Amino acid sequence: MKQHIVVACLIAGFAVGTASAQDVRITQDMDKVSVNLNGATVSIERNQNQGNRLTSEFTKTSRPCPPFCIQPMSLGEGVSTYGELEVISFLQNDVATGKGLLIDTRLPDWFEKGSIPGAVNLPFSTLEENNPFRDEILRALGASDASGSWEFSSAFGLTLFCNGPWCEQTTRAVNALLGVGYPPEKLNYYRGGMQNWLLLGLTTTNSDG
Repeated sequence: MKQHIVVACLIAGFAVGTASAQDVRITQDMDKVSVNLNGATVSIERNQNQGNRLTSEFTKTSRPCPPFCIQPMSLGEGVSTYGELEVISFLQNDVATGKGLLIDTRLPDWFEKGSIPGAVNLPFSTLEENNPFRDEILRALGASDASGSWEFSSAFGLTLFCNGPWCEQTTRAVNALLGVGYPPEKLNYYRGGMQNWLLLGLTTTNSDG
């Protein structure tokens, strides 16, 4: 697996969990996913408290637009739009094998509040052309410019997300990547983001258990 600055906290491996039966499962056939994250096992599962309610800023229904406008379902031809099950499969099949990265495009203070286990923080603004370190980031994602133009055959597949359907940060990140030539078939958009992830009671990096 390639060694890159941005992938220092990559997940080493994933496996479907075989824990005792749970009332609130991910799917009928999957109760949880066990994640080996930097040598520690983390489980992605749903909150078992059937009376649980969101109490954070994610309970809001209305935010000023702009900037918090409803985002399109598709961010471009060839870019796949993912739901939660596709994100979990991406973690198992791509992140664990070193082929992909799950990218949280939010600013660091949001990332620190809690994210999807296995995600790495790459704020949307760092991918924009005016960032002097943008080219270094693209190389860390596996792109090469040795020939004078960007080449992406060895670049990671990316699944990107932010706060949800009302958050433009992933839209901006994907547009910046497409603008520099990143192949759309290597980009996936988790439109639901943290809004839907939390709404479904799925584990975050700051979950109590």
